[in-house]
Amino acid sequence: MKNKLLILCLFIATGLQPLLAQYTVSGKVVDKEDGQGMVGVNVIIQNTTTGVVTEPDGTFAIKVSDDNDVSLMFTFIGYETFTKNVNGGSDTNIGTISMTQSIQQMNEVVVSVTRKPEKITEAPASISVIDSDDLDLMPTYNVGEFLNKVQGIEVVRSGVLGVGINARGFNSAFNVRMLQLNDGRNGMLPGGTGLPAGVYNTIIKEDIERMEVIVGPASALYGPNAHAGVVNTITKDPRSSEGTTLVLGGGNQSQFSVRGRHAQVIGESPLSFKVNFEYTKGKDFEFIDTVYTPTAGAQPELDPDFDFEILRYNAALYYELNNSTDIILDYGYGEGSNIGVTNLGRNQIDGWNFKYLNARLVSDHWYATVYNTWNDAGYTYQINGRTNNYHALLAGGETEAEAKRKSLLPVEEGGLGFPGFVDKSQRFNAEVQYNNTFGDDFYFVVGANYQRDVADSEGTYLYDTDGPIKISQYGAVVQLEKPIGDIFKFVGAARVDKHEYYDLQFSPRLAMTAKAGRGNFRLTYSRAYAAPSIQYMQFLFPFAGGAIIGSGEGLTTVEFTQSLIDGSVVYGEERTIDPLKPEKVNTFEFGYKGLLGDKLAVDFTSWYSKSRDFLSPAVRLFSVNVADLNITGEQIIKKGDTEIPAEYGNLHITYLNYGEVSSYGSDIGLTYFINNNFSVAAKYMYFNSDITDEEKFEDDPALESLTPETRASLRTLNAPNHRASFNFSAVNLLNNKLSASLNIRIVPEYDFISGQQKATADGAGTREPGFLYNYGPLGGFTTVDVSAGYKISNTFQFGASVTNLFNTEQREFVGSPMIGRLFNAELKINLDWKKD
Repeated sequence: MKNKLLILCLFIATGLQPLLAQYTVSGKVVDKEDGQGMVGVNVIIQNTTTGVVTEPDGTFAIKVSDDNDVSLMFTFIGYETFTKNVNGGSDTNIGTISMTQSIQQMNEVVVSVTRKPEKITEAPASISVIDSDDLDLMPTYNVGEFLNKVQGIEVVRSGVLGVGINARGFNSAFNVRMLQLNDGRNGMLPGGTGLPAGVYNTIIKEDIERMEVIVGPASALYGPNAHAGVVNTITKDPRSSEGTTLVLGGGNQSQFSVRGRHAQVIGESPLSFKVNFEYTKGKDFEFIDTVYTPTAGAQPELDPDFDFEILRYNAALYYELNNSTDIILDYGYGEGSNIGVTNLGRNQIDGWNFKYLNARLVSDHWYATVYNTWNDAGYTYQINGRTNNYHALLAGGETEAEAKRKSLLPVEEGGLGFPGFVDKSQRFNAEVQYNNTFGDDFYFVVGANYQRDVADSEGTYLYDTDGPIKISQYGAVVQLEKPIGDIFKFVGAARVDKHEYYDLQFSPRLAMTAKAGRGNFRLTYSRAYAAPSIQYMQFLFPFAGGAIIGSGEGLTTVEFTQSLIDGSVVYGEERTIDPLKPEKVNTFEFGYKGLLGDKLAVDFTSWYSKSRDFLSPAVRLFSVNVADLNITGEQIIKKGDTEIPAEYGNLHITYLNYGEVSSYGSDIGLTYFINNNFSVAAKYMYFNSDITDEEKFEDDPALESLTPETRASLRTLNAPNHRASFNFSAVNLLNNKLSASLNIRIVPEYDFISGQQKATADGAGTREPGFLYNYGPLGGFTTVDVSAGYKISNTFQFGASVTNLFNTEQREFVGSPMIGRLFNAELKINLDWKKD
C-alpha cells in the first residue's frame, strides 16, 4: 500500500505536470548596491511551494503550471524580500530585479508554521529563525548552543557536549516535549526512549540552511508530541550551494573537530548531490556523583569516562524531473560516546548510533516521503548499575581488580549481570501532502501520514521479553488559509490521529492575523496532545531495591510500610491505577511581530494553556522517613494482568495522569538596529502554573494514596519563572570581513525533580533517602558569551568563541557538572568553483 501511494504521487507529479505547464517567467536578480548578479536567491510563486534558485550570474527561469497571473517572491538571507506581479498567459521576461540589503531580521521566509513559504511576521505562530549567517557568527560544532538566542526556548547544558532544549516549563531528565525534525523528517530516536537524537544527529553545521523554531503547540500540523514546540532543521540544496567546505577546530577541553561538505551539480544533467561528514572528540568537565548501594551505602560512581566522541556523515542525491519536481534520496548516520543523564542516574553511552534512509518527492503541489530510522545502543550501560555490581562483588570476596572487570559481565561470564541495555529499535514513516489555491487567495493543504514503531530492547529495559513492541499510528490533516480584505488573514487547521493504544485524537487550530504597519498581530487557539512514549508505557528497569515501571496497561499497587530496622513489611489496601492516556493541551495565544519605525523590531507573545490528563515526569511511589525509621508508599504488584516479580523490590517509580493543570506566560523580544552594522537585543520570558498550589490535587483519585512527600515532588515547575538575555551584534565590519557578538544570559534559581534526580533549595547539600545527592537548585547564574569571525579571504575564514567568559559557577542540569569556561576556535576553508 505504501509503495502504491508513492508511485501514484510520482505519476501525478511527473505525468500530469508537464501537461499543465503553460508559460515561463525569466529574469535576473542583482544586488542593488553593486549591480552584480546574485546566486542562490529563492524565487517562489506565492501561495505555492513552487520555486527555483538563481544561477551564478543571477538569472532564473520558473515555469507556471497554469495561465493565471502570479506574484513572485524573491528572498535571500540579509536582503529585503521583494515581490513582483506577473501577467499570465505567455512566456515573460521581467528584466532585472534589484535586491536591497536589510538591517532588519523581519523579512525571513519560513515554511514550518503553515507548510508554505510566508514572511516570518505573517506566520500565525511564535516562530524564530536561525539562518546560516547566524551559524557563521559562532564557531562551534555544537549546534544546540545557538538555541540560547531563540525567544521562548529554555536551553540547559549538561556538559561540554550535552545541550537540551525545552519550552514553556515542565522539563524532565527524559524530555520529549518538543518535536525535532530534519527537513520535515522525524528526528527523534526510535523505540523506547523517543528522545531527540541530539549528539547522534546526522546533520553537520555547514549543511544547515536554517533552523525554524516554533514555540507552542503544533499538533494540528505535526501530530502527537508537538505540544510544546517544533524545531525543524532545513539543510542546503546542493544546486544553490555548490562547492567544497572544510572546517578544522579545537578548544580548551581537548576538543578537536573536523567537518567537511561537498555539493555539486553533475554537468548539464538533472542530477546533483551533496556529501557531509564530521568527526569531533573532547573531554567533558569532570563530575562524579554518588550512588546508593545496598552493600556499601552511598558510594562514588565507578570509573565514569569523561571523553566524548562523535562521528556523523550523510549523503543526498537530487534528481530534477522537471522545473518544479524533484526526487531526493538521502542517507545519514550518527554515532556518539558520552555520558547521558537519566531519571535514575547517568548512563555511560558507548557507540550509540542512529541512522536513516529517506526518499522524497517534492513538487509545486505534491509532497511525499517514505523513510526508515534505526537505533542501536552500542555498549551503553548504567553507571549506577555497574557501581552496585562492583560493591556487591567486593562484598562477595572478589579483589578490586576482579570486581571492576566482572562488574560489566553477564552472569554466564562470572558477573552479576551486564548493567546496560540493548536498543535495536526502528521506525517507519510515510507522508503525503497536496496543496493548491482556489481562485487568487484561498489556499489549502491536505495530508496523511503513517508511523510504525518497533521497539526492541530484548527485555533489558522495556517489557518486551516476548518480542519487540509494535505500535502503529495514522493521521490526516487539512488546513485552510484565506485573506479577509487587505488587513486580516484566517488560518484554520484540523487533524485527526489514531494511535493503536488510544481513541481517535482531534487537534484543531484557529488563527487570525491582522496587518498593523510593518508587522502583524495574531490571535490563535489550538489543541495539541502528547501521546505517552513507549518508555512511559512499557518501561521495566530495575535499580537497587526497586524498579521503574511503565503504566501503559494500568497498574495494581498495594500500600506498604517497611521498617528500616529489621526490614519487616506491613501491607495495606490494594488499588488500581488506570492506563496512561494522552495529555490534551488547549492553548490561547496573542502576539505581535514587526517593526516600530525603521529600527526597532518587536516580538511579543502571551499565552494561556490548560492541560487535561497531565502527564507527570517519573514519579516515586514511596517516601523514606528517617525520623520514623520506615519506608511508606505503594508497591506495584501488577502491570496490567502480569505480576511483578519479587526481585523488583518495593521502591517503585512510574508515570501518572493527573488532574487539570493551567500554565501561562509571556515572551518579549526587542531588537534595535543602530545601523547596518550594529544591533542590540533584549529578551525576557515569564512562566508559571497552578501546579504549585498545595491544595490543587487533594481530591485527585490518581494521587489520593501517594505520600505527602511524593505529592510535593509533583508540584515543581522544573523551570524558572523568569529568564532574560541581552545581545550585542556587530556585522560586516572592516569591509565586510569582521563580525562579532556578545550575549548575556540570566537564569534565576529554580527547583527541579525528576525520578531520583533532585535539585532543590530544601535539603540542599544532603542525600535524602530514595534520591540521588541534592546539590541544590539549578540556575542562579549570569553568564557572558562572546564570539567573533574574520573573513581572511574568499577561501579562508577564522572564528573563535568563549562561552561563560568569566568562568561563573554555572549548574544547569541534574546529574551534571558545573559548566566552566569553554573556548573554541575554527578555521573554515571554502573551495567554491563553477562548472564549465
